[in-house]
Amino acid sequence: MARGSSSVSEPTYFILAALLDGPLHGHGIIKHVLGLSDNRIKLPVGTLYGALDRLAGNGLIVVDREEIVDGRPRRYFRLTEQGSGLVSAEAQRMQRAASVVTSRVLRQGSAFT
Repeated sequence: MARGSSSVSEPTYFILAALLDGPLHGHGIIKHVLGLSDNRIKLPVGTLYGALDRLAGNGLIVVDREEIVDGRPRRYFRLTEQGSGLVSAEAQRMQRAASVVTSRVLRQGSAFT
């Protein structure tokens, strides 16, 4: 979360949103975020793991399990109840903010017709 703000960054929001469907490993998160964001958010591996460390440190995600694939460890992350609540609250906040603009645009549009 940004300091002095109740909102989260867009990449963080999409990381949390990607985990709403269940645990994912790093590469799975990257692919899911890319799809959810219509290919706008391309997370470099270093950025992702820095964000995952911060999210875990804030109690928003936890390691669900670890497995070895091709001799390398693969960690799966899942949302905590707090993380699920945060991403839901952020979605509602953005929806309320967007409705301020969309309702004004609709009123203006109908005033011109």
